[in-house]
Amino acid sequence: LNYLTLDRSAETLSGGEAQRIRLASQIGAGLVGVMYILDEPSIGLHQRDNERLLNTLTRLRDLGNTVIVVEHDEEAIRAADYIVDIGPGAGVHGGTVVADGTLDDIVAACNSLTGDYLSGRKSIALPTQRTKPKADKQLRLVGATGNNLQHVELEIPLGLFTCITGVSGSGKSTIINETLYPLAATALNKATTLKAAPHEKIEGLQYLDKCVDIDQSPIGRTPRSNPATYTGIFTPVRELFAGTQEARSRGYKPGRFSFNVKGGRCEACQGDGVKKVEMHFLPDIYVTCDLCEGKRYNRETLEIRYKGKNIYEVLEMTIEDAREFFDAIPTISTKLQTLIDVGLSYICLGQSATTLSGGEAQRIKLSRELSKRDTGKTLYILDEPTTGLHFQDIQQLLTVLHRFRDHGNTVVVIEHNLDVIKTADWIVDLGPEGGSGGGQVIATGTPEDIAISEHSHTGRFLAKLLGDDASRSDQVSPGKHRSQSRAGKHAASRDKKQVTSPATTGEKQPAKNRKPPKRAAL
Repeated sequence: LNYLTLDRSAETLSGGEAQRIRLASQIGAGLVGVMYILDEPSIGLHQRDNERLLNTLTRLRDLGNTVIVVEHDEEAIRAADYIVDIGPGAGVHGGTVVADGTLDDIVAACNSLTGDYLSGRKSIALPTQRTKPKADKQLRLVGATGNNLQHVELEIPLGLFTCITGVSGSGKSTIINETLYPLAATALNKATTLKAAPHEKIEGLQYLDKCVDIDQSPIGRTPRSNPATYTGIFTPVRELFAGTQEARSRGYKPGRFSFNVKGGRCEACQGDGVKKVEMHFLPDIYVTCDLCEGKRYNRETLEIRYKGKNIYEVLEMTIEDAREFFDAIPTISTKLQTLIDVGLSYICLGQSATTLSGGEAQRIKLSRELSKRDTGKTLYILDEPTTGLHFQDIQQLLTVLHRFRDHGNTVVVIEHNLDVIKTADWIVDLGPEGGSGGGQVIATGTPEDIAISEHSHTGRFLAKLLGDDASRSDQVSPGKHRSQSRAGKHAASRDKKQVTSPATTGEKQPAKNRKPPKRAAL
C-alpha cells in the first residue's frame, strides 16, 4: 500500500485496500497465538505486489499464529502449508470437502477442479488468433489528468477485447471508471449525474450506441429481488400461472403471483418470506415468517398449479431444473439458457439477491446483457470481474466476454488476473509504479508485445505464463483457442516512454514458479 497517502479518505478505499490496512496493523501489534481469517486478501493486487502480501502472511504464521485464507489466487494456493478444497461444484452441487492436504495432495486428487488447474490437466488457453485493431476505429481519450494521471492519452481499439493492466494504484480505475465511463455514459446513455475526471477531449464515441458498466454490486437490496425478477423471467412465469384454468375461474391476474404487490402475497411478511427483527446497537436479524413458513404467498395463491407445481415450488427450482421444466416456453427457456451459459445453473430462480455473491451478481448481469438484442456497437466495461472466481468460473466468464467481442462489441476490462490478460486482443499497461510514481502508459499491444517490454511489470509475469502455455498440450479453451509460441517470436513492444523501473532487477520469482518448502501443517 505504499502508493496510498496518509490523508486518503477511508470511504475511497477498495475492499482489498481496507483489508490490507487492517492486516498491517496486526503485524505491527506482534500478537502470538491468534487465528487470522482473511477473505481474498489478493483482491486488486498486481502479481508483483501479491508476493509482498504472501510474505506478510508468512510472517504472521512464523510469529506463532494460525492464518486461514479464502482464496482463488494460484500463487496463494501454492504458498499454503495446507489446503482444503471444497466442491466438487457450486451451490447444490458443492458443499463437501473433495480434497485436503499439501499442494501435492490437491494436485493428485482426481475429483478436484482446483487440482486439475494447478496440475495443468486443465488450463485456460490462448486464442488461435487475436483480432487485429483497425486504425480508423479507435476510442481515443486525450489529456487525462485525474488523480495521479500524467496527461495520459488512451487509445482503445473498437470491436476488440482490451485489458487495462498495471500495478496497484497506477491509475487504472481513474482513467476507466472515473474518466472514460462517465464520458461514454453521458454521451451514449444520456446520463446526467456522472461527472468525468479532468481531461481534454474524447474521440470515437460516434461508433458506439451504448455503454454498459457490469460490476459486482448486488442486483437488489431486499429479499424480494432475485434472478427471476432481474432477468425478466418472472413476468412470463406469472402469466403462465394466471393462464391456468383454475386461475382464470378465480379471476386471478398475473399480479396475483407477484410478491411485490398486495393480493397473492403473504401480508405478514409482505412477500419477503422472512421478518426483520431490529436489534438495537447490533445488525438486524431475519427469521422465517411463521404464517407462510417462508413461502411468500398466501394459501389461496399456492393452490394454483402449473404442470403440478405451485409458484413457490417453481421459484425454488435451480436454473438447470427450470430450463428443463420450461423447455417448451421459448421466452423463458432462452433466458434460462443464458444463465446456464454464464455458469449459474446451480442457483435458484427465486434466490434472494442478498444471498448472492458479487461474482454471481455480476454474471446475472452478464446473462441479462446476453439475452438482449445485440447491435454490435456496445461498450462493455468491467472492473476486476474475476474477483471471487475460481479457475473454472473464469473460464466461463471469458467465454461470455469473447462472445460479446465476436458480435462486434468493445470490451474493456481492468484486470490483474493473468489468465484473463493473456486472452485479450489488446493490452494497455499503466505504471510504472503506484500513486505519484504511476499514471503513465508504459506499453500497449498484444500480450506477446507486452511480454517483451523491458519496462512493464505485467510483461515480466506474462512472459513466463505465455512460455508455460506454449508447452501445454491438454488445454480447455474459452472459444476456439489453442496455445501460441513464446512471446519473443512476436512483434516488438510499443513502449510509450523510457522509464526507470525495477523490472529487470533481481526480484524473487513468483511463488508459482518455485516449489513450496516443506512445512509443518498449522
